[in-house]
Amino acid sequence: MSGKITMYPVIFQFGFIQIYSYGLMLVFAFWIFVFLLTRQAPALNLTNDFFWNLSLVILLAGIVSARLAYIALNLRFFLDNPQEVFMLWHGGLIWYGAFLGGLLSGSIYLKRRKMPLLKTLDLIMPYLALSQAIGRIGCFLNGCCYGRFFIPAQLFSSFGLLIIFVILRLLQGRTYRQGFILACYLIAVSLERFIEEFLRGDSPRNFGGLTIFQVISIAVFLSGILLWSIILKSAKKARESA
Repeated sequence: MSGKITMYPVIFQFGFIQIYSYGLMLVFAFWIFVFLLTRQAPALNLTNDFFWNLSLVILLAGIVSARLAYIALNLRFFLDNPQEVFMLWHGGLIWYGAFLGGLLSGSIYLKRRKMPLLKTLDLIMPYLALSQAIGRIGCFLNGCCYGRFFIPAQLFSSFGLLIIFVILRLLQGRTYRQGFILACYLIAVSLERFIEEFLRGDSPRNFGGLTIFQVISIAVFLSGILLWSIILKSAKKARESA
């Protein structure tokens, strides 16, 4: 038994005008992400416009890559229903696809602007977790990413991501080496998603009882551990050479 319950996919309707809850929460998540990020602009001696431009690059690339990843995993459905490709308000954005596309596009943008990559990513990661938490509320309202046995998996995920946001912000208040916050984000978010998948009822378990997203989560977790170990080795070498 799954817990697919359609809540409020259309939050407002007036005549032919419809405001979809999923899209509304994505817009709200983006606005919160940029608003809070611009408040940290002085840390890199940057203007607010820089983070608005960076965020737009990440958003557009993230949406496209998230949708392409979803289409790739549900190719038969979209071959039979090609009109659904552009219907984002029905749901169907894969976070790992969005993260990869956003990370690549953001890294290219930062490189072209000659900005410190790891330092900037460390600044961004907590707010990315917060925007994910808001986006999960959109999933709950839309009825997608539903849980098994009527478990509100989306809300559990939102709460977990909110905790990750708080932890990362606390870590930002301490002294750390570049890349540390990014590594913590990768480790924490992959763990959250791995656990969440046990609650969800919308993904087949074709990999030894695991879903494809749990397999990806393991890869992301190992990437975070690898980055963390590189940072620790770098810090050790710096102490030995001092």
